[in-house]
Amino acid sequence: MSDVLNYQDDCLFCKIIKGDIPSSKVYEDHLCYAFYDINPQAPTHFLVVPKAHIQSVSEITRFNEGIVGHIFTVIAKLAKELGFAEAGYRVVSNIGEAGQQTVPHLHFHVLAGRDMTWPPG
Repeated sequence: MSDVLNYQDDCLFCKIIKGDIPSSKVYEDHLCYAFYDINPQAPTHFLVVPKAHIQSVSEITRFNEGIVGHIFTVIAKLAKELGFAEAGYRVVSNIGEAGQQTVPHLHFHVLAGRDMTWPPG
């Protein structure tokens, strides 16, 4: 897929974006890809990742901040289309080892369909 920017050969999510690893796609456009989590923590649980390889929230800069804004626009659109916007949902991004980030590629978990407890963990 030629529109993947900064593709990393050893990155799980880059491989998913390219189609080298199968996924259950929710949405795709030129900037991002959304797919269902293989270990869902809520009745609805999908990830939204930028196609550009950005390691985490810590790597967001003025040069790539537009991608993140676009991702949140997509999340709001999908919440409405999938019918959980009104009831509410949670968006989570884990950063670094202490934040439990297991894949070093920026991603946002979107969870819905149950009450979200606080604190989350």
